Amino acid sequence: MYITDDGIRLNVKIDMPENHAGKCPMVIVIHGFTGHMEERHIIAVAKTLNEIGFATLRVDMYGHGNSEGRFEDHTLYKWLTNALTVIDYARGLDFVTDLYLCGHSQGGMTVMLAGAMKHEVIKGLIPLSPAWMIPEDARKGTLLGQDFDPDHIPDILPAWGDRGLKGNYVRVAQTIHVEEAIDRYTGPVLIVHGDRDEAVPVEYGIRAAERYRDCRLVLIPGDTHCYDHHLDQVLDAVREWMKGR
Repeated sequence: MYITDDGIRLNVKIDMPENHAGKCPMVIVIHGFTGHMEERHIIAVAKTLNEIGFATLRVDMYGHGNSEGRFEDHTLYKWLTNALTVIDYARGLDFVTDLYLCGHSQGGMTVMLAGAMKHEVIKGLIPLSPAWMIPEDARKGTLLGQDFDPDHIPDILPAWGDRGLKGNYVRVAQTIHVEEAIDRYTGPVLIVHGDRDEAVPVEYGIRAAERYRDCRLVLIPGDTHCYDHHLDQVLDAVREWMKGR
């Protein structure tokens, strides 16, 4: 099924809890940069949430997966308006009680930002390996392994396989200050981060956890950005934390 955000169709999938009857809470689950809703770790987290009584709504964000828009045109602003649109859609579903946000990598940063914007209706956040260093790095002149002059941004950053990324992504990122969003959100937060993350230094998970007012941090020893070795430990952390909601 699709949700439309400003003329762009976003591919979404809702999965209900096992033995569902009546109303239930929902978790919106957002993938990361270059990712999609059918990735192994995204599906596993959603399934774990379904097993403990939560509905999930997975979404392919602008320019990713089976949603419309071109990858090279995506920006954090576009992802944020996507997230706000999906939140409003979920709030309008008659079976949904409480609403939570979960996101991986760039999706983790997105839920940090969107959670602050919608803090009065979001009951909890689960940033997984949150890539909230992107705006900070963009101001310094680097983006996910590519260096550039931050005051003379190129029209196209040419990496990520055969996909380029327009310089407007960097221009947008430079305006965002995730610290302000962290300070604005006062609800409960669970951060999970592999301590051998090759894409997002684990220090960013630690820093975010220290800054949030009510946060639990779970570090996964020896694991990577997408939890290639110990995904079961990630799922255990999510399951334990959400059972207390």
